Order: sequence, then structure tokens, then C-alpha cells
Amino acid sequence: MSDAYQPQSAPDDHPSIKTAKTGVLLANLGTPDNTDYWSMRRYLNEFLSDQRVIDYPKWKWQPLLQLIILSKRPFSSGAAYKSIWNEEKGESPLMTITRDQTEKMAAAMQERFGDQVMVDFCMRYGNPSTKSKVRQMVDAGCTRILFFPLYPHYAGATSATANDQFFRALMDETWQPTARVVEPYFENPQYIDSLATSVEEAYADIVKRPDILVVSYHGMPKRYLMQGDPYHCQCQKTTRLLKERLGWDDTQITTTFQSVFGPEEWLKPYTVEEVARLAREEDKKKIAVIAPAFSADCIETLEEINEEIRESFEEAGGEEFTYIPCLNDSDSHIHALSSIVATNLQGWVD
Repeated sequence: MSDAYQPQSAPDDHPSIKTAKTGVLLANLGTPDNTDYWSMRRYLNEFLSDQRVIDYPKWKWQPLLQLIILSKRPFSSGAAYKSIWNEEKGESPLMTITRDQTEKMAAAMQERFGDQVMVDFCMRYGNPSTKSKVRQMVDAGCTRILFFPLYPHYAGATSATANDQFFRALMDETWQPTARVVEPYFENPQYIDSLATSVEEAYADIVKRPDILVVSYHGMPKRYLMQGDPYHCQCQKTTRLLKERLGWDDTQITTTFQSVFGPEEWLKPYTVEEVARLAREEDKKKIAVIAPAFSADCIETLEEINEEIRESFEEAGGEEFTYIPCLNDSDSHIHALSSIVATNLQGWVD
């Protein structure tokens, strides 16, 4: 099949048209280009200027952000990223893992649909940008794009802002591709099964079974829940379905929320406080922690959970802390994501 063709009955000077394809664009949060001050500042400025993330009035928030937060936080955030940085490839683990996921997804789509489907990935913040990847897909002949935010649970600060950026990118296209967006998959049976398998495999390698599994989700201000964001409810359902799939009771698993930022109340219990309480007040000296809201290990799991939250647990008397990695590019995860994509491509490709 040729990559381009001349329309029938078109004049000789008519531009060639690319053979139509369907694009699958995976999207994740983003990553700084490096750990130095200016790379971190650019990334944090883009991230923290997003009103889906921080919804305070600009006149109030921007002076605080530009004059105080961005003068200090790039140093501490840069140090945190440096502690987990993939030095061999010169990039963050999130970038490495998302690329690996994309390559495996592309192989799965090639096996299933041949050359009809093109798979790529973008980041909401930083590079590769959503706009650049939409442009590449259109240039490659994609007349349809399935946009897939890699967040199992919907939240305004994750799924919605990724979708916003995707549709902004479409606004710049002369010939817009038809678009679909994959809905949150927090209760998808294959996703739940993949989570359960990761827990079972981790527990099989532990000599003494953990006293409890802490299911830690990224937090958000409680105010967002009260305004109608379904994230909290979707997280609770994932935990319940995981518990049922494992055949456990309520004493063996608990839900917490991490990454609190700013002065207002966030979803509780806070992971960093709850792991300490479990060790100190309930004599849970052996715990495991899993983070189902992240499709790939990143700063919030590798640094925050496996370093800060682990330290809080151990300082409170905890003895054995096991972090269960995200699903990343595991075969079961890729199978689940590929199945979700295939369902969403129905009617577009054979």
C-alpha cells in the first residue's frame, strides 16, 4: 500500500493525500527534560500554572508561584528526580516506561490490525507535547485519532486536563481528524485482574505475609469531591474490586491518599500519616503498598512512596515495607490496555 495517492479526477497540481490511518495516542502526565534548575522550573511552571491542577484565581496564584514557589521548588524537586533518574538513557523513569508501553502496544496493534493503526505517546506537560504528536499523526495520514489518557480513574487534574490539551491541539489542524477519547477504566475486569496478579506475585516473594495492603492513590483537595469530581468514588471502587478479586476481607486492605499540597484539606486518610499510625497504633509492623492510580512508576511512586512514605512507616516502628511496582509494561497490563483500545476502535478498523 502506498503512503500517498493522487485523488481520482484531480488536476495534476493537486497535493497528494496520505493513505488514511487511525492513530492511537497514549497520554501521561509528563516529565522534566532534566534535573537542573531551569529544566525543573519550566516543567513546574507549566504544571502548576494549569488551572485544572491549581484552580486559585490567577491574580492570587501567579505572583506566589512565580516569585516564591518557582524560586525554591525546582531545587528540591530536581533533587528528588535526580534520586530516581534513568542516567543510562538520560530521562525520567516515567519517560522510559511510557515509551516501553507504547512500543508493546504498537506491536499488539500491528499484530491485530496490521498497518491500519499508528500508536504513539505524548505528555500533558513537557515533551513530547500533545500538540507535536497530534501534528505528526495528521502528517502521517491519521484521519481518526483515539486519545487514551493513561489514568484508570477520572479526575479534573489528570484526565480532563489531558483531554483539554488534546482538543486544543485539534484546534490548530486545518483538516481535523475525527476523535474519540477512552473513558476511565478503573473497574475494567482485566485491569483489576492485572492489579491482583501483581499483588499475588509480590506476596509470593515475601517470606512473612504483610499485615495489611495499603492502596495509595494520588490525592486531591476534598473540595473537588464536593464539587462533583468522581475520582474519590472511583478509587474506592477499585480497592473494593481488588479486594474481592483477591478474596480478602476488610482487615487486609485499606485505601489512602498521597501527595498533599497546599494548606487546604485533601482526601483522607493521608498515606504518609496512615502508614505511621498503622505501625504505631495498630501494631502493623509489616505492610505492602500499591499505587493503582498510576499506570507507570514515576516520582510519586519511586521517590514519594518508596522513600518518604517508607521512612514515615519505619520511624513509627514499622519493620518490613514492601512497595509493589505499578503495572508498567507487564504483559498483563499491556493485554488489558490493548483490549480497551481494540474495544474503542470498533467501527473504525476491522
